[in-house]
Amino acid sequence: MNATRIFLPVIAGPTASGKTALAVNLALRFDGEVVSADSMQIYEGLQIGTARPTYAETEGVPHHLQGFLPLSESYSVAQYAKAAHRVIAEINLRGKQPFLCGGTGLYIDAVVDNLQFGGGGADPDLRKKLRLRAEKEGPEVLLEELRSVDKATAEKLHPNNICRIIRALELASVSGISMSRQVELSRSKPSPYDACIIVLDCRNREFLYDRINSRVDSMMEAGLLDEAKKALSAPTAPTAMQAIGYKELAPFINGEITLDEAVDNLKRATRRYAKRQLSWFHRRKDSHFLYIDDYSDFQAIADAAASVLEGNVHGHLY
Repeated sequence: MNATRIFLPVIAGPTASGKTALAVNLALRFDGEVVSADSMQIYEGLQIGTARPTYAETEGVPHHLQGFLPLSESYSVAQYAKAAHRVIAEINLRGKQPFLCGGTGLYIDAVVDNLQFGGGGADPDLRKKLRLRAEKEGPEVLLEELRSVDKATAEKLHPNNICRIIRALELASVSGISMSRQVELSRSKPSPYDACIIVLDCRNREFLYDRINSRVDSMMEAGLLDEAKKALSAPTAPTAMQAIGYKELAPFINGEITLDEAVDNLKRATRRYAKRQLSWFHRRKDSHFLYIDDYSDFQAIADAAASVLEGNVHGHLY
């Protein structure tokens, strides 16, 4: 590894896999601080539904880029990458070990691969028209349209990821360069990190799905419904309202379905999201996969993750 670069452990994986607890455990072992890579934990007021850790859960380990953005504001991956690079550098300068932890694959890729984002390709009027079309015709129509101009990007996006679909169409229309091509061009600058990516996974998907279902039940008991009512009544940016746990409860809040139906929809949406997360992380061939159902308990998982880091540091860890 290049000693001039920052060693950057990355803890990734699907929702409910135990990323936060593992990052805290490792940060305590290696005198570290955690930088969040979660596109929804950045928002104020979305504590329970995004599983943003409480102070007790952080065990005193500093966590960065969480809960700082008003719900009324949008936040791009370019803004996130710039902020994450700054925070990681500051942690390193303090003599602490930075850890990147989260389930948003695009955020992780943007930091680890040092993707460069251009400032052009914006057309607010076109974006507004596309959003109105999505509401009227459905997101699948826009995704199919994107497929005709940028097949590579379209194949990676779920129809529910309407903000990314609209952004890709906007880029292609304004700049004449597809998002997938821009991503290729963005990889021209070397990364400042020696990254060690650990992905938590399950061999038995039902094991993960049971954890997800239990987490949703715990979130409801912790007050997710009240949090959702408050969030949905506030002026919100489209990006914020993509968060799973809020849009699924909206039909109940609006009196359209029962609470049991809404909770079932939330569990189903979360399971589907976990599948998409794992599909994203399995694209990276430089990851170390730890299958949590292979281990007897959390401590065994944490010890295995620590061994992976120790085998990749070459003098980097403090």
